[in-house]
This record gives sequence, structure tokens and C-alpha cells, in this order.
Amino acid sequence: MADVKSDIEIARAAKKLPIAAVGEKLGISVDDLIPYGHDKAKIGADFIASLDGRRDGKLILVTAINPTPAGEGKTTTTVGLGDGLNRIGKKAVICVR
Repeated sequence: MADVKSDIEIARAAKKLPIAAVGEKLGISVDDLIPYGHDKAKIGADFIASLDGRRDGKLILVTAINPTPAGEGKTTTTVGLGDGLNRIGKKAVICVR
């Protein structure tokens, strides 16, 4: 049987982009980001207001009920959707809370 990495091992091996690079890919200037460390940020209210009048994007909400001991797979599904949409050329961002 192959050695299966734990969730924490996978998370620690991930190579995160600096938040400025993520913002740039999404068309968000570094001046519009309020950084919290190197890899996360809030988006400034002025930037949000500047989007008024633009065509709305799409929201996909991934939710589930009746959890199992292993969970329902919401995070895996969400990451897969984000990766798939980006692969076909869509600007997709995921948020997991």
C-alpha cells in the first residue's frame, strides 16, 4: 500500500503564492489589499465599490448535511471545482470557512 500523507502533511507541503500575486491574477491591485501576513488579505471597500455597475460573477455554494466521521467532502469538491474552472480559463476563487 502506498504511503498516504495526512492532511497536515499535505497542507505543510503546499506552496502558497504571496497574496499580492494572487491579487494580481484576479486584477486586484496591491493597494486594494489589506494584508494579514504574506498569504491572506481582505479586499478594501473602495475596490469593492469600484466594481459597481459591472456584470455580476457567479457563486457556487457547496454545502452538505449529515456529516460522517470522515466529513462530507465539501472542501475536496470546492477545491476541485476551483481547479477545474481555472483550468478551462475561468477566473475562479474559492473561500473555505
